[in-house]
Amino acid sequence: MTSIDFVSQGPPPGGLFFSGVEMVSSDGNLTIRPADLGDFDAVSALFDHLNPKDVHADDLLKRKTFERLIKHPGLTVLIASIDAVPVGSCTLVVVPNMTRGCAPYALIENVVTHKERRGLGIGKKVLSEAIRLAWQAGCFKIMLMSGADNAKAHKFYESLGFKTSKRGFELRAEGYPKRELT
Repeated sequence: MTSIDFVSQGPPPGGLFFSGVEMVSSDGNLTIRPADLGDFDAVSALFDHLNPKDVHADDLLKRKTFERLIKHPGLTVLIASIDAVPVGSCTLVVVPNMTRGCAPYALIENVVTHKERRGLGIGKKVLSEAIRLAWQAGCFKIMLMSGADNAKAHKFYESLGFKTSKRGFELRAEGYPKRELT
């Protein structure tokens, strides 16, 4: 599978390393905040909208994995809610780095909006918050990958300032098929 890396270049490095718990952003009825252990059911349900045909994992394994995510240094699962109902999420990972003056870089993954709430600007607001947090952490770049055939997502990421500046490569383990576009 070919994929495309989108990279956003931003402000110069500086500031403290991102802790992942220092913000809550609210826009009208939309609130974006770091997920906590109590958000397992909500985040798990949102991921069903990302990839309905994903490889199954039992509930106990998913719960343990979610706990590892929430506690992982430099990793933040952002959750967006409207009137306390979860409607979107993404995962932001800030990675320490020995190059670029030791400025970290960020990866964004698992960007999802509830299928009945798509096209309302929720994803844009969630990603804007992730981008803001990455710059706040002093990252010199923010990267994400998108399936090579997902033109709608490419247009969306470009609207947020991401550029196709590199070519992504991946190795995929057996049993984990490419996500089907919905």
